Amino acid sequence: MHSLRQYFPILEWGRTYNKSALSNDLIAAVIVTIMLIPQSLAYALLAGLPPEAGIYASIAPIILYAVFGTSRALAVGPVAVVSLLTASAVGQVAEQGTIGYAVAALTLAFLSGSFLVLMGVFRLGFLANFLSHPVIAGFITASGVLIATSQIKHILGINAGGHTLPEMLYSILTHVGDINWITVSIGVTGTVFLFWVRKNLKPTLLRVGTPTLLADILTKAGPVAAVVTTTLVVWIFDLADRGVKIVGEVPQSLPPLTWPGLSPDLLSALLIPAILISIIGFVESVSVAQTLAAKKRQRIDPDKELIGLGAANLGAAFTGGYPVTGGFARSVVNFDAGAETPAAGAFTAIGLAIAAVALTPLVHFLPNATLAATIIVAVLSLVDLSILKKTWNYSHADFVAVAATILLTLTFGVEIGVAAGVLTSIVLHLYKTSRPHVAEVGLVPGTQHFRNIDRHDVETDPTLVSLRVDESLYFVNARFLEDLIQKRVTEGCAIKHVVLMFSAVNVVDYSALESLEAINHRLKDMGVGLHLSEVKGPVMDRLQRSHFVEELNGRIYLSQYEAWSSLMNSPQSNAAR
Repeated sequence: MHSLRQYFPILEWGRTYNKSALSNDLIAAVIVTIMLIPQSLAYALLAGLPPEAGIYASIAPIILYAVFGTSRALAVGPVAVVSLLTASAVGQVAEQGTIGYAVAALTLAFLSGSFLVLMGVFRLGFLANFLSHPVIAGFITASGVLIATSQIKHILGINAGGHTLPEMLYSILTHVGDINWITVSIGVTGTVFLFWVRKNLKPTLLRVGTPTLLADILTKAGPVAAVVTTTLVVWIFDLADRGVKIVGEVPQSLPPLTWPGLSPDLLSALLIPAILISIIGFVESVSVAQTLAAKKRQRIDPDKELIGLGAANLGAAFTGGYPVTGGFARSVVNFDAGAETPAAGAFTAIGLAIAAVALTPLVHFLPNATLAATIIVAVLSLVDLSILKKTWNYSHADFVAVAATILLTLTFGVEIGVAAGVLTSIVLHLYKTSRPHVAEVGLVPGTQHFRNIDRHDVETDPTLVSLRVDESLYFVNARFLEDLIQKRVTEGCAIKHVVLMFSAVNVVDYSALESLEAINHRLKDMGVGLHLSEVKGPVMDRLQRSHFVEELNGRIYLSQYEAWSSLMNSPQSNAAR
């Protein structure tokens, strides 16, 4: 049974499931379902798919995640950034509105799900670490701007296009003459209303004595109110005949069984986008899941999360959906509403299934402008331009990564943007580690501690140079250490000993070993001893497997103070003094 629980987390939390958890999960499911109905329709529109695809992508994936996922609050389904990535990737292989476009979206979900499951099976969750937080923040900010801009055409009622910010803005400007002012009034009114609901409705309700739970439900139902009102207005006044674009007929059915396209050309065209979607979706999901789990002193398993998200995407691929992941907004709502287990997600799926069967005819006259307003209000909360100021003040290198990601994403599209962000992060990391911080240290008077001579008033000796290496040594930075020691030793003729303090060195690769051997031989020829101190066990084990320890022109000391005491009293040092 233990081995089964390892692969099916549902068996773990299911053992202690009780009436209290059931009640809390049902309440959370009602609130999240109300929120997801308009949101799912809107995100399908963003992905360039029929509106029902958003609901389909929110049923089977949620159930599968409840079985295989480890987070008790994460709500899986379509999200804004993944929907944008889907539109960008699928739009390159098929024309929107065609069967080929829908098949390509299914294939993208299939590839993403397969990649995530494989990563989970082989415990490769660490690969997501190649996306640094500044890059993710920059990418999400730029994506939020792109998403909001892409919805302006629906607010204005025009047929603009483009995938990058310059393309979209140019297309919007060239179609200004086609603006439908009735659509504009609906879209602008809906946007203003939704912003007011998000910021002011709950405080207003609480001030007049509304119970907190009811205030939460009414606030989350704000988009539903916008959908109902604008749909009734369009229907009553026949605005569809006056140029207002509507959702139209939506199939009244449960998710169908579908099959992704498996042609080699389609698979190869979508493979890289699928990998990007998988990694970005996983990073977003795990970040949200870990944050929410920490609030209840729970934990999640990132590798099992990979399998849970992979299963969800595979479910979407075979039930008429498109790539999904854990959404920040819906997960927070799910958590705040009191969800205790993944069963809340399963109940949400049931609610959405009922909506797919019973409520879809009611959205026939729903204007696209209302869905666009829903998207704009949702994604603008993702835009955080303050990250530029924060990274500039903290680290110029991180600022470069953020700025490059934002600029390239807006100018050249989401895939190039995130790829460039990852590449920039790696290059900057290599650059920073190629010039490791090496501090010359001295003894703090009256203690056994050593500190940087440029920052503290410490004791030093002209015959002894102590260098603290604050970075692991590998092929990128090994030569830097050689040059630094050579320069320091030639500056002082009285130097008799060099001690490398290795307290911060976790790894010494073979290239660095060769550099240490070169330093040792060079100092030996100069009549200067090379010593090491505070070498960590794993590093020492490797050094002892080489000839370096035997040929070392000095000693290896357990502590820097021991090295100082021994070398200060050595005949060479005394002679120099």
